[in-house]
Amino acid sequence: MLKLDHLTVIAPTLTEGVAHVRSCLDIDVPFGQRHPYMGTHNHLLQLGDTVYLEIVALDPDGTPPGRARWFGLDNQRAVRADWDAGRRLRGWVARTDTIDVVLAGRQGLFGGKVSLPWTEPSFEFSVPDDGSLPLDGAAPSIIDRRGKPRSMATMADRGARLRSLALEHPDAAVISALYQSLDIDRPPVVVQGDSLRYRAQIETSAGMKELF
Repeated sequence: MLKLDHLTVIAPTLTEGVAHVRSCLDIDVPFGQRHPYMGTHNHLLQLGDTVYLEIVALDPDGTPPGRARWFGLDNQRAVRADWDAGRRLRGWVARTDTIDVVLAGRQGLFGGKVSLPWTEPSFEFSVPDDGSLPLDGAAPSIIDRRGKPRSMATMADRGARLRSLALEHPDAAVISALYQSLDIDRPPVVVQGDSLRYRAQIETSAGMKELF
């Protein structure tokens, strides 16, 4: 079974990503970490029940990883186009303890398994060869933490709690069937829409807010 691990705001720059989340949730999300193995960096925020929000962007001071980056971040023109179109909450990551089983026969969808960090791997992540988002973000990326849950101890908790996640999609029935076939625990609610667009309802100290 797959479970929601985290939501991803994929930003042209971290400054823009943090500003967008602040405008949506009225919360300043603090810096998380750099990913020297992917040439990216992020800000992180707890959303309750070991689920969290990641604002991720290409690290301009990072070293190119020698392979395609995750989350489509090598294609900065596409990242900017999505951002300017208001598609900022661009996807999500699902966790499993059996990534080989999940990827078996589905590498065309999710990509191959990459062990990270390169030197002393502590988790596996699915990344297509070109680094693109699976089904343009309609399907999750897959993470396997090797049986160790993500530590929340160093991640900011500002009282925000995810209450629902919805995906608008032109082929809603197809995506719903995919989620069912993947045996996803509490997947996004899929509704018919003109284009792919996520909306998350998040409860904050100032009331219910929407992140998109």
